[in-house]
Amino acid sequence: MILREILKIIEGKTITKNVDLDLEVSMGCGSDLMSDVLAFTHEGTVLMSGLTNPQVVRTAEIAGIKAIIFVRGKYPPQKTIDLAKEKGIPLLASKYTLFETCGRIFAAGLPSCGLFDLATRQWEDRFKTSE
Repeated sequence: MILREILKIIEGKTITKNVDLDLEVSMGCGSDLMSDVLAFTHEGTVLMSGLTNPQVVRTAEIAGIKAIIFVRGKYPPQKTIDLAKEKGIPLLASKYTLFETCGRIFAAGLPSCGLFDLATRQWEDRFKTSE
């Protein structure tokens, strides 16, 4: 899915200038825990988060995140915008909650980071019934 489609789906706006709206992302992740982003995302992901500090951009760079969408109408400080520009990571904004932003993009066909099998196994391990 390309950023242009995502922006339309979430009724979003661009924050950084000169964003390549034809940039393709292969999956999505929504998290405010940067440790989860590092542990569970894959290169080519679009990250949705309510955190607006520069650490989000640093995490995205390490994880190979292609773009960041700030949710709940949040706007990042200039330090974050400057760092994203330096690192070449587009910043977008959504007025919707993290839950709804992720849901809209997922419903439109962008897959999640492929953790469903892992989460299911962990769930089953923790909540086994002794039948």
